This record gives sequence, structure tokens and C-alpha cells, in this order.
Amino acid sequence: MSELRIALEDAAGEGIISDTQAERLLPYLTARNIGARVAGGPLDAPSAEVANPLEDTEAPRFVRGFHDVLITIGIIVLLVGLWGLAHRYLLVLAIVLLAEILVRRQRLALPAVVLTVALVVWLIYTVIGYISATPALSDNFTIGALVLTVPFPLTLAAFYWRYRVPLSLALLLFSLFGLLLATIFYVIGSALHSTDVPADYPTVTLVILLAAAVGSFALAMRFDLSDPRRVTRRSDVAFWLHLATAPALLYSTILLALRLELGDGAAAFANLANVFFGGYTQALTVLGVVVAMMLIGLVIDRRAFVTAGLVSLGLATGALLRHNNAGLDQVGFLVLLIVGVVVLVIGIGWTTLRRVIVSQLPDGLQARLPVLR
Repeated sequence: MSELRIALEDAAGEGIISDTQAERLLPYLTARNIGARVAGGPLDAPSAEVANPLEDTEAPRFVRGFHDVLITIGIIVLLVGLWGLAHRYLLVLAIVLLAEILVRRQRLALPAVVLTVALVVWLIYTVIGYISATPALSDNFTIGALVLTVPFPLTLAAFYWRYRVPLSLALLLFSLFGLLLATIFYVIGSALHSTDVPADYPTVTLVILLAAAVGSFALAMRFDLSDPRRVTRRSDVAFWLHLATAPALLYSTILLALRLELGDGAAAFANLANVFFGGYTQALTVLGVVVAMMLIGLVIDRRAFVTAGLVSLGLATGALLRHNNAGLDQVGFLVLLIVGVVVLVIGIGWTTLRRVIVSQLPDGLQARLPVLR
């Protein structure tokens, strides 16, 4: 099916069919075993025709062979060299030229991801440099944040329109959330005459951040639920959205919960390690949030919700061990041991655990979730 997908994406890239038609044709042709034969050759081996129940349907299709990897290494080396030697506007010109050749014409997936990331990094560096050199923006958080976020939706929208990279669409949607947040902070700052809303109103800020994370999660789920078998580009977009949403949702929930527990005297954005080790109750709170996120990840079949909580799981576990008088020389190794066991149990038993949990949900909800394997 991967060869059929590549052929359809290439056809879309050359304008023979549209991207929407390519996405609709893939499951249609796959259901009829069209594309299962190799041109001029026999049928694939029977093991390749039958879906592997352990096959990972979550990973986006951006690595197709070592050719892509080799090209990607060349891109990274070239761009790093230009970064150190040339003007930054020459760097963005190189990104566009490489995208025209490698993405627009050759439809190479991994280079498309790297070039998208390179464009975002260049944009961050350029905009932050402009804000830092402008005292009126650097001294006023509400205005500076608004100026920082405005260029991203415009640039990413143009990049996605031209090259149709799923990551660029996910980043575009995420940047729109960032622009919405900056606008909200600007309105609140103007109404309350505050130049730094997060510092002046930390609880309100955390509530807004949590609401934005929930909205981003809802958007990611809309893409996910529209493609439960994960055979179209919508699944790739959902992957990238979940990858960004999982840590945002996790840490906005943790920070808000800790602030409500510790009271207004607590620093809202203090070093998380210090907060986690602040008390037994706080460690249990963090552990509870991490477990809840892992359960969500199992239900929707997205491992990003598990990996995003590993650091927090380790810190919370260390805090609990310390409060139970575990020796300081043993805490570090015990934390590594416990986290390693959790990761291996979830990783090895992912399909079994997911089957057990999802089977407890209503039938209507089960039908909309990614298929059980």
C-alpha cells in the first residue's frame, strides 16, 4: 500500500489529480486490492497482503528509504553552513529553492519535514531578533507576543498552499492557536493596563493556556476521527498536532492544578522540578495527571501522550520515593527502573492494553476510534 500511496501523492504533486482525490482514491483502491501487484511481477508474498496486527498505524509516512535520509543529511549540512556564512535572507531563499526541487517536483517526504522545520526555525530567529532590537516590543509582553505570532500563520499558509506538507498544515493550525492566545493576552492587557499578563495574572493565564490546549486537542481529534484507519494525509496532520498538543495539555493541566493546590503565593511558572518535589500531595497530583494522559493516549492510539509524560512521571516518582525515606543514592536508579518498566509494559502490551480499555467504552464511541489491532 505504501507504493500506491506514493504513486497517488506523486500524481497529486504533478497536478494529475487533486490532493483530495488522492486521499479518497487510496482507501478505495486498497479495498479492491488494486496496487497489490508489482508491475510485471508476481503477487507480493502472502504475509505482505495480510495486515499485521502489530503494525504501527500511528507513524506518519515521511521516511521512504535511505535516499531520503541521504538527501536530508545534505540539506541539514548545507543549511547549517549557510546559517554561519551567509545573510539570513539568503538562507530562506535556499529553503524555498530546495523545497521547489525536492518537495514540489520530487515529492520527497522526509526532506519536506526538515525544510518545514528549517523555515519555522528561521522565522523564529528572525522575528525574535526584530523584537529584541525594538525596545517598545521587548518591554511590553502583550504587544511583543502579538507581533511574534502574526508572521507564522501567513508564512505557513503560503508554504502549505505551495507544497502540501502535512507538518506545515499542523504547524499552521497550531500557530493560529498561538495568534489567538496572543490576541487574548493583548485584549486583557489593554483592559487591565498590564504589560505582562502572565506575571500579573498567573491563574488566569494558566486557565487560558489550558483552554487553548483543550481546543488544540479537539482539533487534532477531529482530524483523527475523520480517518480511523489512518490511510490518508489527515492522519499525518493529526500525528503532528498530537505531538505538539500532548505536552501542552499535560503541563498546562499540571501547572494549573499545582497552583490551585499551592495557592496564590506559589510561582506559576517556577522550575517544575522544584514544584514537583515540593510535597507529597503535589507529587500525587502530577502522577494522577500523567496516568490520565497515558490512558487518553491508549484510547486514541497516540503514543505522544505517553512519551510527553515520562519526565513528569520520573520527577513525581522521585518525589514519592523521597517522601517515603528512600536513600538519596538510590532514588535516581529507582526512578529509572520504574520509568523503564512502565515504558516497556506499555510499549510491549500496547495493543492488549488498548483492547482492554477501549472494550469498556460505549459501542458508538468504539466505532469512531482508531481500529483495534
